[in-house]
Amino acid sequence: MAVVSNHSEAVAGELIREIRHESGLTQAEIARRTGMARSVLSAYEHGHRQPSVAALARIAWAAGVELQLAARADRAVTEHAGMVLSQVLDLAEQLPYRPRPELAYPPLIRLAA
Repeated sequence: MAVVSNHSEAVAGELIREIRHESGLTQAEIARRTGMARSVLSAYEHGHRQPSVAALARIAWAAGVELQLAARADRAVTEHAGMVLSQVLDLAEQLPYRPRPELAYPPLIRLAA
């Protein structure tokens, strides 16, 4: 078994393998249905090549599976946003508290009926 250095390649290969096993189809049959070479499909499954999203969709379609992609927030962006929010809240707590005086409402104007 090959050691895969890129995590996304391993995930794609596992997904393709799972799609193929769930459908009960061989690599040769999926390859025939997609118009891909069986060696390419094998390379995808073993993490030697990275399939495009279009290739993944074709493989899923050939196996009778609907592929749905979900957006995923980048962890670094989320962590950075959390740090900024924490800093803003810390600064807000350091501001002196000054209660506001009573609000002065404008006089009510009565309209003639």
